[in-house]
Amino acid sequence: MDRLFMSIATGFGTGYLPKAPGTWGSLLALPLHFFLRRLAPNHYALALGAIFFIAVITAGQAEKILDRKDPGVIVIDEVIGMLITLIAAPDNPLIWLLGFALFRFFDIFKPYPIRLIDQRINGGLGIVLDDVLAGIYSLIVLQLFCYAIVG
Repeated sequence: MDRLFMSIATGFGTGYLPKAPGTWGSLLALPLHFFLRRLAPNHYALALGAIFFIAVITAGQAEKILDRKDPGVIVIDEVIGMLITLIAAPDNPLIWLLGFALFRFFDIFKPYPIRLIDQRINGGLGIVLDDVLAGIYSLIVLQLFCYAIVG
């Protein structure tokens, strides 16, 4: 069971890629979004809910297995954060890349209250929740950008 938890938590190994595992985990969300985007909005929301639940469980278990707080190899949190960023994003690879850049910005710099969540909430929920909030911030900025440009 530990292998299954680690496999999912590390984005099927992408968390072990050299340099910037969070970036690799964020990129992993792009092909996943490519398939999920065809779902009806309520089904997309259900899929995100399921992925969130799986992310919290597997991230928490991986943290225990590795015996380290929020280890960098856990990237399932970046996957859910990116999928949130891309909610209702137009089918445009440039918009998706902008969403990726926005998410990485908010995930790395952790503006209030993301940093507070990152520091105060432990376990799988803490690992995932700061990325969920970074995804929400990115979603808002991306949608504002799309609205301003596309109308």
